[in-house]
Amino acid sequence: MNSLLTKSLLILLLSLITACTHTKTTNTAYEPKPYVKLTHPEWSKNAVLYQLNTRQFTKEGTFNAAQQQLPRLKELGVDIIWLMPINPIGEENRKGSLGSPYSVKDYRKVNPEFGTLEDLKAFVNKAHDMGMYVILDWVANHSAWDNRLRFEHPDWYDRDYKGQFRPTPWWDWSDIIDFDYSKPALREYMTESMKYWVKEVGIDGYRCDVAGFVPVDFWNNVRRELDNIKPVLMLAEWESRDLHAEAFDMTYAWSWSEHMHKIVNGHADVSALFVYYSWNESAFPAEAYRLVGVANHDTNAWEGTMFENYGDALEAVIALSVVGEGFPMIYNGQEAGNDKRLAFFERDPIKWQKHPIGDLYQSLFGLKHSNEALWNGQFGGRMVHVPNSAPKQVLSFVRAKGNDKVFAVFNLSKEPQTVSFKEPLFLGKYTDAFSKQEIEFAQTTELTIPAWGFRVFVE
Repeated sequence: MNSLLTKSLLILLLSLITACTHTKTTNTAYEPKPYVKLTHPEWSKNAVLYQLNTRQFTKEGTFNAAQQQLPRLKELGVDIIWLMPINPIGEENRKGSLGSPYSVKDYRKVNPEFGTLEDLKAFVNKAHDMGMYVILDWVANHSAWDNRLRFEHPDWYDRDYKGQFRPTPWWDWSDIIDFDYSKPALREYMTESMKYWVKEVGIDGYRCDVAGFVPVDFWNNVRRELDNIKPVLMLAEWESRDLHAEAFDMTYAWSWSEHMHKIVNGHADVSALFVYYSWNESAFPAEAYRLVGVANHDTNAWEGTMFENYGDALEAVIALSVVGEGFPMIYNGQEAGNDKRLAFFERDPIKWQKHPIGDLYQSLFGLKHSNEALWNGQFGGRMVHVPNSAPKQVLSFVRAKGNDKVFAVFNLSKEPQTVSFKEPLFLGKYTDAFSKQEIEFAQTTELTIPAWGFRVFVE
């Protein structure tokens, strides 16, 4: 009897252990795992980005001349400088007299048009001394026709149906030819080239041209190898959630710009922005930095100046690009009120002057730096919609984080609007971020906003 009892107890005990083990394994399978595996550099939490086109930035068009402007950029509130490609430019099938910076002839040399390697190092070192960071524009998808790789490693390039080198299909990019990333040796060369500039010059990351045309697993590996050298910031010229998992801190918010253009041109109302902000919050990880701005080298050259594209709405759109969710950027010359399309393949220096747009950016960047609610990605507060009485014309929202809270109201229409607000989130005492006047919002408070006007209140 004792033997049978002992056996029975053992069987029962083993059954319980097996059941517990099985339950634990099953539950583990449903535990959430972090999607984003990279870590943003500490200095990017509340940073803003400045795109610098070396060719047009100064009268001289050199790194040395650009270096003299760093104190002005620091005063403007710039944290990160994105240098457009600094490599020598191809001559075969060149466009214009100077060619496109995105037609790279040598990935490990400096374009003599801009100066020397030592000049670039001096620029980066000076930026670092002033508490700023520098990222380089990197063109991994294609090279110039006369890049030495075409002659030394012709098998590294993509071919068309006739077996010939080919530019990126469909686009008028006749000055470049595409790489074939199925070649391991190409991947190794490109990775080592990117590591070179981090080691040799001390740059702090990359903006990667047409990043979506290059396999994601290549970028994932590049990020790991660069982070082994130093913490870097990686910006993809692409709009994709998958790039955020292991490779890129930041992707473009092209759809934000598309919706803003539709609203400004009368082809959509405020609800068009709900599409962007909803997808940004629901489809992208909270850690994702999304690049938001009103101009860059492409839009300025091919689509129009900021004044052409946004007209009377310009200041409101600029303010929303900084106060709303996103990683704000400014293209060189905006702060001077640049009103011309800068030539892309020629020298066309910016005419520098003091301008109200520069004052606006400086005020907005100062607010962003000091107010945690406006910080980037998971470090800032989510935009929470505040319903109002003019939902098709007026965008109103609250962002809050830590001890900071911002209530923002944008009239994105060509008529003045007087609005009241619903739900309790906006209630409280605030200071106008620009006029410094105090205001208390009660449930019955109404606010009148001029056409294309905006108000930003800080609690």
